Amino acid sequence: MKFTDGYWLSRPGLHPLYATEVDDVRVDEAAGTMTVYAPTARIRRRGDTLNRPMLTVTYSSPAPGVVRVRVEHLAGAAARGPEFRVTGEDGFRPVVKVDESAGVLETGGLTVRVHRGDGWRVDVEQGGEILTSSLPKSVAAVSSDDGGHWVHEQLALEPGERVYGLGERFGPFAKNGQSVDIWNADGGTSSEQAYKNVPFYLTSKGYGVFVAHPDRVSLEVASEVNTRVQLSVEGQALEYYLIAGPTGKDVLRRYTALTGRPPRVPDWSYGLWLSTSFTTDYDEATVTSFVDGMAERDLPLSVFHFDCFWMREYQWCDFEWDPRVFPDPEGMLARLHERGLKVSAWINPYIAQRSPLFAEGAAQGYLLRTTDGGVWQWDLWQAGMGLVDFTNPEATAWYLGHLERLLDQGVDCFKTDFGERVPTEGVVWHDGSDPAKMHNYYAQLYNEAVFGLLERRRGEGEAVVFARAATTGGQRMPVHWGGDCDSTYAAMAESLRGGLSLGMSGFGYWSHDIGGFEGTPDAGLFKRWLAFGLLSSHSRLHGSGSYRVPWAFDDEAVDVARRFTHLKLSLMPYLGAAAEQATGAGTPIMRPMVLEFPHDRGTFDVDTQYMLGDALLVAPVFRADGRVSYYVPEGTWTRLVTAGDGRDLPTTVTGPRWVTETHGFDSLPVLVRPGTVLPVGARTDRPDHAWADGVELRLVELPDGYDAVTTVPGGTGAPATFRVRRDGDTVTVVSDDAPGGWSVRAGGRVGHGDGAAAVTLTL
Repeated sequence: MKFTDGYWLSRPGLHPLYATEVDDVRVDEAAGTMTVYAPTARIRRRGDTLNRPMLTVTYSSPAPGVVRVRVEHLAGAAARGPEFRVTGEDGFRPVVKVDESAGVLETGGLTVRVHRGDGWRVDVEQGGEILTSSLPKSVAAVSSDDGGHWVHEQLALEPGERVYGLGERFGPFAKNGQSVDIWNADGGTSSEQAYKNVPFYLTSKGYGVFVAHPDRVSLEVASEVNTRVQLSVEGQALEYYLIAGPTGKDVLRRYTALTGRPPRVPDWSYGLWLSTSFTTDYDEATVTSFVDGMAERDLPLSVFHFDCFWMREYQWCDFEWDPRVFPDPEGMLARLHERGLKVSAWINPYIAQRSPLFAEGAAQGYLLRTTDGGVWQWDLWQAGMGLVDFTNPEATAWYLGHLERLLDQGVDCFKTDFGERVPTEGVVWHDGSDPAKMHNYYAQLYNEAVFGLLERRRGEGEAVVFARAATTGGQRMPVHWGGDCDSTYAAMAESLRGGLSLGMSGFGYWSHDIGGFEGTPDAGLFKRWLAFGLLSSHSRLHGSGSYRVPWAFDDEAVDVARRFTHLKLSLMPYLGAAAEQATGAGTPIMRPMVLEFPHDRGTFDVDTQYMLGDALLVAPVFRADGRVSYYVPEGTWTRLVTAGDGRDLPTTVTGPRWVTETHGFDSLPVLVRPGTVLPVGARTDRPDHAWADGVELRLVELPDGYDAVTTVPGGTGAPATFRVRRDGDTVTVVSDDAPGGWSVRAGGRVGHGDGAAAVTLTL
């Protein structure tokens, strides 16, 4: 929200009160807080203190390297939830010092310095460098002629600094120049609206900002004041956190320590998911033909997904299989399990009026109420639908009870669709929650309930959902997919931008509909999207009104699907290690280039490629003619995917520079970072197996003196560690955890087989 009219004026009807100077700084050593009292005008004499509002700014620290800032005008408002769950470090207290010149709070290398001279200035410092500042006219309480109230803060940006994150946003990856409202909406992928809004950003300078408000947060990112990011919320108080780096990975580690880390997801979830699609006609015979067709064409399939019409029309959700097309659901699911498949079923949190569950939910108070005591309903999506009230524990248990029945039938996981269309006017939540706060937070309660049920039933590390809506903390309930995109090259690119922004918001896993959702892609687009989708953390064939089995497009699509499915499955030892970085430190599997190369300014605005883990550069092809331009950071990178159509592409690419190439449908730029030991699995038929058994280590441009340990996670077996050392032209690989033997292949590849526990390779 913009409050000013150019540099000098306020917008008509708005009246800002700016923190103008520091009257006093007070310290509570027991609580570890520093409270600053800031009059909203210059105080020259005692009389100036009369009839003059004052702002109170309190600084504290819940954990090393994190500063909590609370700006208040009037502090007596009633507190209404919900609030984001923020977990600090028990017993931690920052160092607070106050003298005549400044009040200083120090925590884990991050320093906040409140200057006590003329005017308002607060500097945030790390390593002796100012990261950002709150300057004159930054902190304000604003009122309007019609009774509205807001509080805002503005944090300075330096020239060239970029801002990233704020959830799954489909516009330009760097948010500079954008006005962003944190407000979940079912708006597709081609506008400023987003399904997953997260009030957190980090910058290329190596710090982050988390605004701890579940309701609407408005950000002006160098869009109202060119040199500042403005944070504003409605009401009388604003609370935000400053999070230290010095790198983006450090910021994400600290942020996800506060708000929750992505958990481990089941190994089978990394394989290919195939859907019935949305409005297509299908029955068990259709499903069987799809599964048979995949097997006959050597297209490994891990999960079969039943979209909305597994239930009868107008009755979503009643959690009952449509008997006209699925007369024997238990038998059908058992037959799919016999094929080695897992089963996913679509759900949403709405109960249509024709569902037999509507009357029951309304009578029991399980559906969101209106202020006059009725049930909130509307006709968008499903006729007369109501909304399950997850603030009511009995309603949550009722909803989950129906999912329990599906799990008993053989369903393994759920696609938790929707959760964005949540009303704020004229409604009352069971627990008295603030409707404005519940709009974004609803998705959290919805996904938390379903994911928690799966964890209880399947065990830790075996739960997974396919969720569309989310906010802060949603990373604790993976996986999330990119919503309803068009079947165009432009939509493929905007989907990637959304995934990169979500990764910069603390989410470890991400997927999208291969081929796009709306419309039917042509064969060329589908093949390009296959390569991109199968080099994402999770991969799903899904659309709206058309089937997405590869042979529905052409024979080459089958070949492309096979090639990249096999490639992804062979990378499971590597992807498993990348997933451990997500669960342990909040680093996403699919990473923006700037996250992996924070000191290379050439990466700052790159949003058409990504790093898959820390060692693989992937540049999807977004043009029908196969031309792709991508940025290669410093060093000699080795091509992992070679063209099979006769194109003469070099096996290595040296950076830093931009490269332009033309690729056939069977290839795209996938480069291995120099200095990498890349573990490649022995199996390409499924993702869930013992990853270290028969693993091959590919040694890529190892520098002389290289000496490091590569750990291959276990998958369904035991993990293994390999110590790799290079001395001149000799490379030695030793493993105590995998005392089998070795085979040496051309190109610096070491395969683990039977025999001795070490191998020496002469390059």
